[in-house]
Amino acid sequence: MLLFDQVRQDVREALLALYSFEAGPADFQVNLTRPEFEGDYTVVIFSLVKKLRLAPDMLARSLGDRLTQLHPDRYASHALVKGFLNLVVRDAWWTSMLAHAFSDPRHGMAAPTGRKVMVEYSSPLGHLRNNFLGWSIAEILQANGHDVVRTCIVNDRGVHICKSMIAWQRYADGATPASTGRKGDHFVGDWYVRFNDAFRAEVETLVASGVDKARAEKEAPILLAAQEMLVRWEQGDPDTLALWRTMNGWVYEGFETTYRRIGSRFEKTYYESDTYLLGKDAVEEGLRRGVFVRKDDGSVWIDLTPDGLDEKLLLRKDGTSVYITQDIGLAMRKHEDFGTDQSIYVVGDEQNYHLKVLRLICQKLGLPYADGIHHLSYGMVELPTGKMKSREGTVVDADDIVQEMVEIAERHTRELGKFEEIPAGEQGELFETLGLGALKFFLLRVDPKKKMVFNPEESIDFHGFTGPFIQYTHARIRSILRKLQPYPGYDISGVSLHRLEKDVLIRLEMYGQVLRQAAEDLDPSVVAIYAFQLAQAFNAFYAELSVANAATEPERQLRLRLCQMTCHVIASAMGLLGIRVPERM
Repeated sequence: MLLFDQVRQDVREALLALYSFEAGPADFQVNLTRPEFEGDYTVVIFSLVKKLRLAPDMLARSLGDRLTQLHPDRYASHALVKGFLNLVVRDAWWTSMLAHAFSDPRHGMAAPTGRKVMVEYSSPLGHLRNNFLGWSIAEILQANGHDVVRTCIVNDRGVHICKSMIAWQRYADGATPASTGRKGDHFVGDWYVRFNDAFRAEVETLVASGVDKARAEKEAPILLAAQEMLVRWEQGDPDTLALWRTMNGWVYEGFETTYRRIGSRFEKTYYESDTYLLGKDAVEEGLRRGVFVRKDDGSVWIDLTPDGLDEKLLLRKDGTSVYITQDIGLAMRKHEDFGTDQSIYVVGDEQNYHLKVLRLICQKLGLPYADGIHHLSYGMVELPTGKMKSREGTVVDADDIVQEMVEIAERHTRELGKFEEIPAGEQGELFETLGLGALKFFLLRVDPKKKMVFNPEESIDFHGFTGPFIQYTHARIRSILRKLQPYPGYDISGVSLHRLEKDVLIRLEMYGQVLRQAAEDLDPSVVAIYAFQLAQAFNAFYAELSVANAATEPERQLRLRLCQMTCHVIASAMGLLGIRVPERM
C-alpha cells in the first residue's frame, strides 16, 4: 500500500477508535508537509473540528498520540502547527522501502485491472499537442493496469481531398514525392495550396468581369471541378478511385515517417472512407423508438432543447449523413471491434459541443457504452507570433517544429558544452532526444484544458522547468552509476537520514500515487510536474551530499540505492510522456 493511502487509513482507524467516527474521503486531507515545518505528511483536520466539536489542537494531539502508539514502527513522532498534524515517518521505514524498491524498474506501476480503454487521438499536421496528449494518456492508463487500445480516424474523403487531386492533375505534370524529393504528405499538401491559389485567381477574374463575389466563390471552375470529382468518387469511378488511392498512399507514407520520428503508434486506424456511411441504421432504429423525428422535407432530427442544447440534424433531406451520424456509427463499430469499457476522444476544445451531443445521443439510444464516452478536451497552442494557421499553406507543420527543436537543442548543447562524453557518431541522436524531449515536455507540462503559448527557446533551457533539465539529471545519475554500483543485499537499515535524502525518498515513494492521480484526471502534466520536482530534489541532495565520499559505507550504499531508484523513476515518468532519457551528456 502507498504510504499516502496508509496514512489515510491509519487516520480513519484512529478516528473510529477515539471518537466512533467513520471518516469519509472528504472529511480530511493528507498532504506532503511543507519544507519549513518538521514532518513528512500533514493531516489537515479543520473539516473534522465542527463534526467532532473539539478544539483543533486537542484533536490533532489526540490523533498524533494514537497514531504513534498504534504504529510505532511507522511514525517516529508528530507535531502540531495551528490545526495541522504533521507526522514524522521513521527513518527505518524509508530505508526499508528503499531496500525493497531501488532495483525495481516497475516501481509505482499497477497490476492488471481487466478494464479496457480506447484512446482515439492524433493529427500529425500541426496538432502535436493532440498527438502527445493521446500517446501519454494511453501510456499512463496502461501503467495503471488498464488494457489500452490506441486508435485514430483519418479523414481521407471529401471535397478537400478532391481539391488536391484536381490541382495535381492540372499542374503536376506527373510529379511524385520520389521525383521531387518531397515527403508524401507535404507533397500532397502543396497541391492543396496550389488549388487555393488557383481558386482565388479565378474568383478575382470572375469578380473583375462583374460577377458578385459570393456567386464567384461558388462558381469558380476549379471548385466545380473538385465537386464533380467528389461525385465521381462516390459513384465509384475507377480512374478517380485509382488517383485517390495513389495520393492518399503518399500522404500515409508521410504520416508514418512523422509518427516514427515522434514515437507514436496505433493498434487500429479507422478511415472515414470506410465509416462515413455508418450510423444510418442507428438513425432508423432511433426513428422507430421515437428518439428521432422525421420532418416534412424528409430530414431527420433530434430535439435536445430539454437537455439545454438545441435541435440536431442527423440525416439531410436527401438521405445523406452528417458528421454526428458518422460518429455514432463509428462509436458502434469501435465497441464491436474492441468491447471497451471507456472510449476517450482526444479532441480540441472547439469540439466540446459536438462531443457532448454525441454522448447524449448515444445515451438516448440506450447504447451500452454511451456512459463510457469521454471527451478529453484540450486548449489550442499558440506561438509567440500568434495562432498556428491551418489553411492556405501557412500551417505550422509538425516536421518543421520537430526539426527546429532539434536544431535549437544542438545549438544550446554546444554552447553549454554538455556533450563531451558523446562520440561524434552519437551526437545527432542526442540532439534528437533533447529536441523532441523539450517539445513534448513543454506541451505536456500544462493542464490540457488550458490554452498555451509554445516558446521553442524557453522549452530547451537546461536549468528551468523543462525536459532537458530532467534529461540532464538522468544522465548525471547514470554517470555516477557507471563508476559505482550499490552492493546487493547490503544492510542500510541503521542509517540516519539527512533531510535532503528523505526529500528524495518521499518523492520516490509517492510515484504510484502520482500515476493514479494522472489517470483519474487524464492529465499528463501531473507526471511532468512530478518528474521535474523529483529531479529538483535529487539535484539539491547531490549538491550538498557526496555519494562517492560518504562518511560511512552504509551511507554510501544508501545514496547509491537512492541514485539507482531515482534513475529508474525518472526514466519511467519521462517514458510515460513519450520522452527518452540519455545515458550520457
